[in-house]
Amino acid sequence: MTQTADQGQDGHSWTVVLRRRPAGIVAGRTENGYAGEFELICCHCGDDPDLDYRQVPPELQRIRGPYSMETGITEYLKHTEWHPRPRGTQPATR
Repeated sequence: MTQTADQGQDGHSWTVVLRRRPAGIVAGRTENGYAGEFELICCHCGDDPDLDYRQVPPELQRIRGPYSMETGITEYLKHTEWHPRPRGTQPATR
């Protein structure tokens, strides 16, 4: 589930994503596989997908979650409504 934009942070082509939570991130890469949880990363809010959960401020940790898949989808849909959509893109759908 991604909401696309012209360019997100660091050249990513998305701005909001619900992703499987990595067990750890070292030097911007996933290490030790993935946890059974999901997290919401929002470049609009200033989050950096290359940072580990423990490296982002508490307000971004609250946005990130962790979430189950079902709750994560609900939070993703709610969160994308807070930000204006780039011209020519469609709203997130289920």
